[in-house]
Amino acid sequence: MTIDQREYRNAVGCFATGVTIVTTLDIDGDRIGITANSFTSLSLDPPLVLFCVDAKISSFEAFESCRHFNINVLTEDQMDMSNNFARSNEDKWDGVEHGSGKNGCPVFDGSVAILECDKHAMYEGGDHLIMVGQVTKMTYEAGDCRPLLYYKGSYANLS
Repeated sequence: MTIDQREYRNAVGCFATGVTIVTTLDIDGDRIGITANSFTSLSLDPPLVLFCVDAKISSFEAFESCRHFNINVLTEDQMDMSNNFARSNEDKWDGVEHGSGKNGCPVFDGSVAILECDKHAMYEGGDHLIMVGQVTKMTYEAGDCRPLLYYKGSYANLS
């Protein structure tokens, strides 16, 4: 049985997800960042999370060889940042305010949560690489905030 890729995307797009920017440093210490909605918690003990990175993107090797990465969970106010890091342009860091986590990877103030991770494992997953990280430090917004969501191919809001 052959599954049509467009129909498959339509079907899995019915699952609403949060939007993140995953950051790391390449072997030269340059900042790398991608928008990812393929993120989930995996384990409480030890605290593990995972995200998936497309093998076709230019920053694939940086993630494949990294030792650390950070997950920045975005708010509705960070939609422009999400769009910026979803592109493959070289200047995506221009004008983007950020800090560095304890592990040296970029973090974004105003995020709902930031999870700093040591790379724990990698697994092949079709045309993606499944990256598992062990959370070593975290911060999150305990008050009321509105996460950036993705649903059926576009951004969505909590109702």
